[in-house]
Formats: sequence, C-alpha cells, structure tokens
Amino acid sequence: MTLLAKLKDVAARSPWLYRINAGSCNGCDVELATTALIPRYDVERLGCVYCGSPRHADIVLITGPLTKHVLAAAQRVYAEIPDPKVTVAVGVCPISGGIFRESYAICAPIDQYFPVDVNVPGCPPRPPAIIAGVAKAIAIWRSRL
Repeated sequence: MTLLAKLKDVAARSPWLYRINAGSCNGCDVELATTALIPRYDVERLGCVYCGSPRHADIVLITGPLTKHVLAAAQRVYAEIPDPKVTVAVGVCPISGGIFRESYAICAPIDQYFPVDVNVPGCPPRPPAIIAGVAKAIAIWRSRL
C-alpha cells in the first residue's frame, strides 16, 4: 500500500467538523454543543472531531437563516474549506429561512449560495437527528475521497 493510500485510509476514518453560524438564534448551536460535549450523543463515536479552523475541516455544519450581513463572510470562510467537503444545513432556518424567511435581511434558502449535501430539519433539530445527518455526511465525504 502506498503512502498516499495509507493517508487516504486514515483520513477516511476521521472527518473533521466545522460550524458556520450564519445568523442563527443559537438554538441549533446549543444542540450542536450537545453532540460534542455529552457522551450520550457524542459525534466522536463516528470518528469526528470539531476543529477551530475551516482549513482543517472536511464537513461544514451551517446553522441560521443566512443574513445579508453575514453572507460575504460566510462565503469567504466556506471557500477556505478544502475539497472534498460536505455541507450540512442544520435546522429549518438554513433550509428554508424558517420564521425569518420573509425578512428583508435574510438570504434563504442557503442552497442558493452553498451546495448543500444533507439537510437536518427541526427547530432546533434534536441531537439524534444531527448525529444521523453527520453520519450521512460522512458517507458522502468518504465516497468523494
């Protein structure tokens, strides 16, 4: 097995997660913290770990309805994430705009601005739903390696 094949094999087992808050009320962010901190819903069981830099991420989790104020910054951060990347829309706000969809300040749905691979609906989505969405994202990410 070549060194590159070994590296791809190791990387396939350990995707890193990065979260972009695109203007959320923090309800989804609290649930994401639950998936990171509480052993019952721990995403590390899936081999994932949250990272602090988009340049190290493999899977990006986007929360919030994507406000016009945040749009340019979110696009810059998203562009820093190396390919192959998988995008997960967490909560109803990034999927449709949620209760904010009629607002002049909202750019929703986010799939107009970012390619979304997995949707995790809910307001906020429960930790088991987030874990299931991350599991789908991992399968997509591995297929792209």
